[in-house]
Amino acid sequence: MAAGLRERINADLKEAMKAQDKRRVSTLRLIMAAVKDRDIQSRGTGRDDTPTAADLLAVLARMIKQRKESAATYEEGGRPELVQKEGAQLEAIAAYLPEQLSDGQVDALINEALQATGATSMKEMGKVMGIVMGKARGKADGNLVQDKVKARLGD
Repeated sequence: MAAGLRERINADLKEAMKAQDKRRVSTLRLIMAAVKDRDIQSRGTGRDDTPTAADLLAVLARMIKQRKESAATYEEGGRPELVQKEGAQLEAIAAYLPEQLSDGQVDALINEALQATGATSMKEMGKVMGIVMGKARGKADGNLVQDKVKARLGD
């Protein structure tokens, strides 16, 4: 899948360049640069040089998180044009992530994790988060999952 995702991004980049869609070209180049950085990081670890699909999805998720944080900062600073730019980049990046889980699906995963771990307090939140995020990585926002688990276990 990792190779397929890279090929899809490259094909979309070529298409955007032909269409002279500057904003999309810029965003796709940012994605390619982030993926290349991930490739370079993995070389020094002594493990297989090729990042997995999960590694690439983590890169994309991190980019989305950065865009959300930047948009919030620009919103506070009264910079609507930059909020719009970040929003457009966020949409372009999100197109490469798998379909996101619904609230009900996230709740079901949390219920399964709570039953599997027997967690009843915040001390056991890490166990629950580990199970849920293992199944939902790339398909659900970690902050959303964290908030839901906290609500279930009590602050």
